[in-house]
Amino acid sequence: MSATVVLADDEAIIRLDLKEILIEAGYSVVGEAGNGVDALALIEEHQPDLALLDVKMPKMTGLEVAAQVTGGGTAVVLLTAFSQREMIEEARTANVAAYLVKPFRRHELLPALATVLQQVREDHAFDVEVGELGLAAEDKLATRRIVDQAKVALEEHGLSEEDAFSFIQRTAMTTRQRMRDVAEQVISGSLKP
Repeated sequence: MSATVVLADDEAIIRLDLKEILIEAGYSVVGEAGNGVDALALIEEHQPDLALLDVKMPKMTGLEVAAQVTGGGTAVVLLTAFSQREMIEEARTANVAAYLVKPFRRHELLPALATVLQQVREDHAFDVEVGELGLAAEDKLATRRIVDQAKVALEEHGLSEEDAFSFIQRTAMTTRQRMRDVAEQVISGSLKP
């Protein structure tokens, strides 16, 4: 059975792009919304595996929707053009599994969603308490922030954002380290391309 998804973004073209990527990857898009109120209604109706929510939407923000998503096993992923500290702090207090910074790329989006789904399924399989889920989401946000900082550091060495991410990912796989650990080495200057 494919994972079910609700998409919410006030820009129809972004929803269309996301839907196309997800359907091609085998996901089932069960609902689309252009505002937060409609998104919440769709999430409550369909109880999807994933809810991809833009942070800035009319009527209700993605963070406000995330804060109201409870039970049902829906993992909330925020889509944002902003990587602001305040947003990250708010995401920690809401039910946010991860966030992706726009413009997203297919090769970053699909692995990120697969990781979120795997984490949610593992958490439900072991009946993890809510407090532990909050820590997992907080750890994911912290890791994403560190990886983003490392990408910026690598861009100073002439790598594109895509190449910087690939460098971190490849290094983590070949050295059997977490991406977060590799990113920290890049930031400290002990690892260079």
